[in-house]
Amino acid sequence: MDRRSLLKLLQSGLVASAASVVVPTSAFATAEKKDKRPIALLVPLTGPRARLGFSMQQAALLAENGQFVLSFDTGGTAAGAAAAAANALKKKPALILGPLSAEEVPAVSSTIAGRVPIIAFSNDSVLRTPGTYIFGITAGQVTSAILRYARSRGIRSLVVIDDGSPWSAAASLSAGQMESELGLAVRVLEVRAGQPTPDPGEAPDAVLLPGSGEAVLAAARQLKDSGVQLLGTLQGLDHRPAALEALDGAWIASPDPVAFGTFAAEFSARNGGAAGTIAALAYDAAGIANTLRAANTLNGAGLLDSKGFRCVTGPVRFRTDGSVARDFAVLRATRQGYEPVAVSSGS
Repeated sequence: MDRRSLLKLLQSGLVASAASVVVPTSAFATAEKKDKRPIALLVPLTGPRARLGFSMQQAALLAENGQFVLSFDTGGTAAGAAAAAANALKKKPALILGPLSAEEVPAVSSTIAGRVPIIAFSNDSVLRTPGTYIFGITAGQVTSAILRYARSRGIRSLVVIDDGSPWSAAASLSAGQMESELGLAVRVLEVRAGQPTPDPGEAPDAVLLPGSGEAVLAAARQLKDSGVQLLGTLQGLDHRPAALEALDGAWIASPDPVAFGTFAAEFSARNGGAAGTIAALAYDAAGIANTLRAANTLNGAGLLDSKGFRCVTGPVRFRTDGSVARDFAVLRATRQGYEPVAVSSGS
């Protein structure tokens, strides 16, 4: 075909454009169908926890396009959370991220009534229901992770120190529930301030100190050179030199410090200040929404994808009952800091 004939064909519209020739029509259909529904972030932007709520909002905006993130103020109360959820529904969101506290979760679940999947930031696993996922890091998750690792290293008997805090009580319950599954002999020692320390009986292979603070460090110092392996959870991470000396050699289940450090550096560069674990949860939840949006699976079925999602707070998998399985790094405490030695699955 000569140049003059080609020009005539172009002018008559009989020759398609280069773009339409090389790109299948299905690609245009996919682009047109891209899910542009927003996600609703329910966090306290007023009230005593407003500062935390703003950091969660900033973290979410690092992980998801700002045009898709709609924030609603819960005020940190059940009534405020219910009102925020009702207002969010008017915007037809694909996902609800939040609320933050255990008090607020039932109010939001009741208001949403299964119409939209909820990723709640509470760590109270009792509040889970189908469609309301408890995304906070629970004592059961980290206890499961550290005990699975300890059992793989030959630990057969365990004493759990329950200091009376809700976290320690939940960890003690989780350890007892795993006793037969892992083949562990578990004893719980209740230690209360101002009361005599109970007789621990025969020395175990390991002692789990789920909590944090000076009581944990005092117990760690007493166990020094005893041959008993010290176990801990992320609550007990303490970077002070005196604490590192006391915890030297302990195994601790925690989110991977390298992944968290990358997120924290990005957060600080964008917003200033330091990011905490709860802000990281907001970042992860918004990142999951972003991943699902890119795959056009921004819905409940997409959340339940068996492959799960890689997150700063550990790889997670959503379950139909509202629980979330999370994997953790196992860290070994040294006098210089904490070094990752393994990965272990939580409950």
